[in-house]
Amino acid sequence: MPPVPLSSASTRRGSRRAERWEGDARRLERALRAAIEGDVRFDAGARGAYATDASNYRQVPIGVVAPRSADDVLAALAACRDIGAPVLSRGAGTSLAGQCCNVALVLDFSRYLNNVLDVDADARLARVEPGVVLDDLNRSALRRGLRFAPDPATHSRCTIGGMIGNNACGVRSLKWGKTVDNVHALQVATYDGAVMDVGATSPEQLARIIAGSGRQAALYTALRDLRDVSGELVRSRFPRMPRRVSGYNLDQLLDEAGFHVARALVGTEGTCAAVLEATVELVIEPAARAMVVLAFPDIIDAADAVPQVLEHDPSGLEGIDATVIASLARKAQHAAARRLLPAGGGWLLVELDGDDAYDVQQRAQALAAQSPPQTSLVLLSPDGQQDLWRMREAGLAAAAHSPGQPMSWSGWEDSAVAPELLGGYLRDLRELLGAYGYTGSIYGHFGDGCLHTRTDFDLRTTEGVARFRGFIEQAADLVTSHGGSLSGEHGDGQARGELLDVMFGPELVDMFRRFKAAWDPGGGMNPGKVIDAAPLDADLRLGDAYRPWEPATRLAFREDGGSLSRATLRCVGVGECRKTTSGVMCPSFMATRDEIHSTRGRARLLFEMLEGDPVRGGWRDEHVEDALSLCLSCKACKTECPVGVDMAAYKAEFLSHRYEGRIRPAAAYSIGLIPFWARLASRAPGLANRALGAPGIGPLLKRLAGIHSRRRPPRFAAQTLSRSLGSPPAAAGGRPVALWLDTFVEHFQPEVGRAALTVLTAAGNDVHAVRGQACCGRPLYEFGMLDAARRFLERALDALEPSLAEGAEVVVLEPSCAAMFRDELGELLPRDGRVKLLARRTVTLAELLIRNDYSPPPLDREIIVQRHCHSQAVIGYDADAELLSRLGAQIEVLDSGCCGMAGSFGYERGKYDVSVAIAERALIPAVRAAQRDTLILADGFSCRSQIADLAGREA
Repeated sequence: MPPVPLSSASTRRGSRRAERWEGDARRLERALRAAIEGDVRFDAGARGAYATDASNYRQVPIGVVAPRSADDVLAALAACRDIGAPVLSRGAGTSLAGQCCNVALVLDFSRYLNNVLDVDADARLARVEPGVVLDDLNRSALRRGLRFAPDPATHSRCTIGGMIGNNACGVRSLKWGKTVDNVHALQVATYDGAVMDVGATSPEQLARIIAGSGRQAALYTALRDLRDVSGELVRSRFPRMPRRVSGYNLDQLLDEAGFHVARALVGTEGTCAAVLEATVELVIEPAARAMVVLAFPDIIDAADAVPQVLEHDPSGLEGIDATVIASLARKAQHAAARRLLPAGGGWLLVELDGDDAYDVQQRAQALAAQSPPQTSLVLLSPDGQQDLWRMREAGLAAAAHSPGQPMSWSGWEDSAVAPELLGGYLRDLRELLGAYGYTGSIYGHFGDGCLHTRTDFDLRTTEGVARFRGFIEQAADLVTSHGGSLSGEHGDGQARGELLDVMFGPELVDMFRRFKAAWDPGGGMNPGKVIDAAPLDADLRLGDAYRPWEPATRLAFREDGGSLSRATLRCVGVGECRKTTSGVMCPSFMATRDEIHSTRGRARLLFEMLEGDPVRGGWRDEHVEDALSLCLSCKACKTECPVGVDMAAYKAEFLSHRYEGRIRPAAAYSIGLIPFWARLASRAPGLANRALGAPGIGPLLKRLAGIHSRRRPPRFAAQTLSRSLGSPPAAAGGRPVALWLDTFVEHFQPEVGRAALTVLTAAGNDVHAVRGQACCGRPLYEFGMLDAARRFLERALDALEPSLAEGAEVVVLEPSCAAMFRDELGELLPRDGRVKLLARRTVTLAELLIRNDYSPPPLDREIIVQRHCHSQAVIGYDADAELLSRLGAQIEVLDSGCCGMAGSFGYERGKYDVSVAIAERALIPAVRAAQRDTLILADGFSCRSQIADLAGREA
């Protein structure tokens, strides 16, 4: 394999700055390893994974530390001071203005410093570590009827420290304010090693602190002097509007704000100090909520109606345009929510809340009856409201990568004006976009006057980047002419930092500079962001130097124009894969909380591999293989990731090249070739089972096969399903159905296949079992043996061709096989004319029975259901849910995510502990807690094996 050419990305400003630290980085790494308990990573993989956030910017860090304690943070700061290295505090890394990437030592607070330390219900305060996720805090608070009010769309993964850094807002900031309005006190550390508790400061306290000695006395003296000299400027020049997030919060130092030093630090984006601990204020969770959906001909009409809607005292008021809805439709996402929307071209989602459900309902009806909406809808159901909020939260990613549309980017994504001026500002902004030939989606927090948009900037050519800069400069002039803010939520970072003069004027910006100097006189905290920021068109992730390696691929990458590099651009950093309590994606991150083992981390490393710096090994790169090693190929990211990153496909492609002409790990031959071994064992299944279970031979065979010693291999059936069926029966005259006999039904659990035949026949089908070809190639695919997988699929098509010709549906019992026929088949054989027909005709047992309008016999039992990952990601579970509902049983469908077995994954040496950790998150505790007469239902062979192995229950 030829070496990967280094792209000219190595000449970028950020990369050049990284190079100056190469000598001292080794000394810094040694010092950190000797001083802290947390993780220390200076390898190319970690640096590549943290080189960007959710913005347009890319700067390769010096190294990455995940501290386990405040002492670790202080030791890291001391080590950086020793060589003068800058420091970047990071939470979930979802920032959109570039404030979470820098040529610095990254302190990732999210992995370990993520605990709720105390919730004081009486005082309505919570004390937390900076890496705690917002949803985790609210789970603790809601048990006491309270919540932390700011609720950005990233609530499932954003951290409180990150929210403090960015001054995060969200839907309900309309009622409860921004993060700055909900912070009570902070414990912070400065670059020079001082630790102090800060909060509101009475005049007496301020005088006492200043009269003392040491760093805090000097700091507070500087802040008091700054207040005295800047107070009138702040009062006269700060925009009077809800969503002024740009600049530093000097208004919090004013007498009328109580000289609140903690709140003055909110929104400083890690440029002044590192947060060690936060005490935040909580609000009472309302007893009732209603949603009113107002539809308008156009999003500008919706913006014009905002002042009238605000008269109804909503707790949330969001706008969304037809472009976002069309993008979601092209992706087939949020269908239930889209169906709820009344006809229109722009919508307002209005939330009303209160203590009395009847009163809230009456207010909602009154708003819905009011003109000028074209049409309206009142939603009282919490489920319906939640569906619409989730759809709204998907706005950023929906617009970022829409099938058949140009890619769109942040850059001018969260400007804000006073709500009563929103319609006029939006008209002018749309005119400016048109003048530049840009299009973009429009959505946002309309009740606060905050506008989000993703724009189809050209960030890959010199002309395109110049036009991008010109547009941003004119947009800054536009929003300030409306008395608005450059940023209404996402902060300044690098995207807007150099434009602060336009908004505030040079005198106030100099006051900001003095504020930073008081905290960070040496400039070691996140330099080049907010104040004295790097140019907004420097350090771009793409830019005119972006010329990635474009290798030939074995998969078609049909939705990305055949390009792996374009596929890696799907990941825009929203971090949905970092959630840890619901859904399937990403099981390995849920178990490890390691950025590198998230879908985003892997996508970033593949991007860096194609860039060639710092990840330089191409297909043979060890860092990329390490990141992909814990990918379970669950495929959840293909649907749960709002931009459709398909990491299972990227992993298969990578492994196919990495091991080209090389010996693969043992498990690839033992489990990847399971169809071959199963056919061989079927000649003497008893002997095979005895050998695998024998005290001496069994452990040896497992070692040779790369299987973990604690795993019990599945037992081969005494007779294959094909042999037990005998000769094919004569046609019965019903609907033609071909039953696919996969490897596991054929060789391990033939009773499943016999039961399916019985039920299918009883439902009026003429069933024919497809024999002689018992594998779809899934095990080979997941080990990257793509040429072999393609041959298996060609044989499968040959075997199924007669059934397809007679119009038969193909029933596939194993979800991973059904997913293979519906998805990967087209990627491996894009030019085979039979592919689309088989994908269209492939059905699950439940899907066919629902089409048959089959009603199963009633069953008065409790059933716990574990859904297979591929069922959720590719196939869908609606038919299964409907069929189960017809049983009349008591059904509990677990939100447990992946079972952790995932085909071969849970069997492999080196992956057992992660496999168990994934299962123990929700699935296995639920099975253990179930009554012995509760049925455990799992449609995947892997899931059933995991349940048997870890819980001792037959599913």
